[in-house]
Amino acid sequence: MNKKSLVGILLASVMSVGIMSGCGATKNDSAKSSDGNKKYIIACDSKYAPFSFEENGKYRGIDVDLLDAIAKEEKIEYELKPMDFDGIIPGITSSQIDGAIAGMSITDERKKVLDFSDGYFVSGLSLVVNKDNTSINGENDLNGKSASIKKGTAGTKFAEENESKYGLKLNYFDDSPSMFQAVENKNCDFLLEDYPVIAYKIKADPNSKLKIAGEKLTSVDYGFAVKKGANADLLKKFNEGLKKLKDNGEYDKIINQYIAK
Repeated sequence: MNKKSLVGILLASVMSVGIMSGCGATKNDSAKSSDGNKKYIIACDSKYAPFSFEENGKYRGIDVDLLDAIAKEEKIEYELKPMDFDGIIPGITSSQIDGAIAGMSITDERKKVLDFSDGYFVSGLSLVVNKDNTSINGENDLNGKSASIKKGTAGTKFAEENESKYGLKLNYFDDSPSMFQAVENKNCDFLLEDYPVIAYKIKADPNSKLKIAGEKLTSVDYGFAVKKGANADLLKKFNEGLKKLKDNGEYDKIINQYIAK
């Protein structure tokens, strides 16, 4: 997921205390593991299948499973904090969480306030419409259409940057299910979502009323993120653990559980 404009990020940071209190996060400078070492607070998106989602009272998905496997490899103690994506970057920049693995696209804009790991997944933005829609088959068909977009994501950035060009009507939602429903119910003409997320949803949900229209609009790497200039050791361990998982085949096993080749 790509995120808000930098201005939006900084404005959201001012409100981060209120946002994070709603998510149950607190300052964690003194957080310690059972052996006295630092226990990191790491966020994931609370509703972002197949990367992170709740099932039978527990969180799973590509992000959650990768983090767990890397933590075991590198002996990282952490507490997982599922939350709305819109609050994750403010939480990192205000030091209320130590890092995040949340389907977060690595962008130059984000690099101004965050440090990223090596890319752990190559994603891209897809255009999605209702199955009954035959008028939208690609970007050139968006003139005068209404967009369903999730706050703080790559889809939002793309829609906002092209709002004037295509005369788009933007409709913002806080989570992916609400964004999907707007198009399924034909309240909006299209939505913008990362390819693996929407491909997983369509495959996993036989009742889905959505389809992908045309080719991917973008291509981008997802990365684990920490506050710029902070938690360098955590970032180093993540990169080292990720390399080990790729070398020993565990990475492919995790990915293939959720996304078919």
